[in-house]
Amino acid sequence: MRCDVLAVGTELLLGQIIDSNSAWMGGTLAEHGIDSLAQAKVGDNVDRIEAQLRALLSDADAVITCGGLGPTHDDLTREAIARVMGVELLHHDDIAERIREMFAARGRTMTANNLRQAMVPEGAVVIEQTRGTAPGLICPVSIDGVDKVVYAVPGVPHEMRDMVHRAIIPDLRQRSGETSTIVSRVLRTWGESESGLNERLDDVIDQLETPDTPTLAFLASGWNGLKVRLTAKAPTADDAATQIAEWEAVVRDRIGELVFGTDDDTMESVVLDTLRARGLSLAVAESVTGGLVGARLTEIAGASDVFRGSVVSYASEVKHDLLGVDHGPVVSEPAARQMALGVRDRLGADVGLSLTGVAGPSEQDGQPVGTLFVGLVGPGFDEVRHALLPGQREQMRQFSVITSLGWLRAALNGS
Repeated sequence: MRCDVLAVGTELLLGQIIDSNSAWMGGTLAEHGIDSLAQAKVGDNVDRIEAQLRALLSDADAVITCGGLGPTHDDLTREAIARVMGVELLHHDDIAERIREMFAARGRTMTANNLRQAMVPEGAVVIEQTRGTAPGLICPVSIDGVDKVVYAVPGVPHEMRDMVHRAIIPDLRQRSGETSTIVSRVLRTWGESESGLNERLDDVIDQLETPDTPTLAFLASGWNGLKVRLTAKAPTADDAATQIAEWEAVVRDRIGELVFGTDDDTMESVVLDTLRARGLSLAVAESVTGGLVGARLTEIAGASDVFRGSVVSYASEVKHDLLGVDHGPVVSEPAARQMALGVRDRLGADVGLSLTGVAGPSEQDGQPVGTLFVGLVGPGFDEVRHALLPGQREQMRQFSVITSLGWLRAALNGS
């Protein structure tokens, strides 16, 4: 079964909105074993939407359109789909009433143009709206005598994702006759490039080129690390899980020291869990990252039982006066260690973590852009680690966050 994606909206072409919906749909379709070989974007013009739909349907069994289902004059996806189907748009009283109820529940008056969302191509099946006013659509089409299908979902991400999971994936699987189960396991890694991981796993990947083995894919995710995803398709969930477990062990044998977590783990959640398991508290002193480490840690629910707080010692005077750093270069190994010691003592924590470095645009204290010093002080460790990170200013700062937390995790684990 092949299902391609068409994103609708002139704002996508102008770069005013980044098309993250298509990326999400591509990943979700892949996770469910559905091929998606083409994605396209088109502006708010009914002729061009129709042309793009016909072009995609010439090769694909199905197309998901995303966007253009709202109440305004430039929401034209319904009209384009009706043209491809060769049918008229019909008004559905039940959809209109549902929209009125949604507005009333919010204490708002519905404007007349919202009734556009109650227009449905004749013969289409409605995907009930549960999170917004626009319903989705399942639209059967015939292209050169071949039965195919067009799905239409709103462009609002949480509405789109709900409809894809609730209605579209089950419908695609039913149409394909697929009865197998797909299971995925994501290994979260940090400390090696995508090409480096690929090289380490080259011979493993060669062994995964048969129908009875999982597939392996890499996904670089910035300061969330580099993901290695194993996906298995089998008659039952237990069979798929067995395949995954077997090959996960093989992958871990090659790259185990780089794996910090699985599936929904993040480096910060793993560090907090490790501290919690050891009964330790953490204080952070940040210079180059300006509070990003503390922000990431406090995004995790329950962090307050481990994380004491963060001092954003951006100015050199704060490092000297508050953290007890000696006068002299502040982007240095001694400064990083003194920052970690100082924040640990100031905030009464068991572990002190510090970051000082150069994000750019120019060098500082004789250190080049990309320099990072991380101080690590706690039970059984007292050290400073150094890295030269790639990227422009924001990327360097983000990489500093996951790098420092990764080194803290290693120190806590005695490595």
